[in-house]
Amino acid sequence: MRLARMLQAVDVHAAGEPGRVIVGGVLDVPGDTMLAKARHLEAHGDELRRLMLREPRGYPGLCANVILPPTRPEAGAGFVIMEHVEYPGMSGSNTICVVTALLETGMLPMTEPVTELVLEAPAGLIAVRASCAAGKVTGVTFRNVPAFAVHLDAPVEVPGMGTVTVDVAYGGMFYVIADAEALGFRLVPDEGRDITRVTRQLTAAAAEQLPAVHPEQPSFAGVTIGQLSGPAHDPRNSWRNVVTLSTGELDWDRPSTWTGVIDRSPCGTGTCAKMATLHARGRLRPGEDFRHEGILGTVFTGRIEDETRVGDRAAIVPTITGTGWISGFASYVVDPTDPFPEGFTVGDIW
Repeated sequence: MRLARMLQAVDVHAAGEPGRVIVGGVLDVPGDTMLAKARHLEAHGDELRRLMLREPRGYPGLCANVILPPTRPEAGAGFVIMEHVEYPGMSGSNTICVVTALLETGMLPMTEPVTELVLEAPAGLIAVRASCAAGKVTGVTFRNVPAFAVHLDAPVEVPGMGTVTVDVAYGGMFYVIADAEALGFRLVPDEGRDITRVTRQLTAAAAEQLPAVHPEQPSFAGVTIGQLSGPAHDPRNSWRNVVTLSTGELDWDRPSTWTGVIDRSPCGTGTCAKMATLHARGRLRPGEDFRHEGILGTVFTGRIEDETRVGDRAAIVPTITGTGWISGFASYVVDPTDPFPEGFTVGDIW
């Protein structure tokens, strides 16, 4: 049998959110930084994202990461994050999945009880401290890029919903954050379909009405992801959140295009964005643990390690701690006669 392509991957989930880690079949990608490599893939190699994330090899809830040689000498490895409609600069759950795959498969050396390493993401260098025992990564703490609030208590006009008050903050992507209780949600799994519909509408409205540009990386621009935030269900935790990722473009004239999928984890970059809004309001101080639960009740723990500035904006330097679990090893192939070499989507679930 002759194959057109073969890719090796480790399937991992972080607190429930799946992040496929591509460890073989892609030698390197042109670019003198990891961000340049991500942009090259986006412009010239996007078939890789479609191949891995769309059916029959993928599904709407999946993200993927490509392990690449780092461009910075401090880093042990680089990775490019691929989601269904974008190449994010940073992702918390994907970082946890990448660290788990690299250490538990021996691609990078594991030291027990703690392994320290640096990864290069498109957003920059990410310092990692992984707790390890008996060959298992039992916890991953990473120092994220600075997070900051852009808009607080800003009104957006949403067709069919009226005026909704939201925050916009950067935690690795630009999030619109709305109060779940004000919209009638408890943030439980059986609300999932309505959560995705409402959050996608909010995201589209915020993208149109609330400008957001990273002061130091202008290519990171625009609200692309939404978060509903509400009280924790477990009294040991600080807040509960549900983040909706897009699986397609939103057309106001075609409600069927308001498709999205819920992040199964508490969302690392979304947690950082929420922490930035709380800090901006004086409700979260450096050194305090911020236990953020997701829709499954799993928890990421955030902490503000420092205060800083990004351009003219006050910002925080957050860390996130969570755990990942390997769920499978696979070789994904493309037969040269396959009618769907880049996968497909169907409107029943996409």
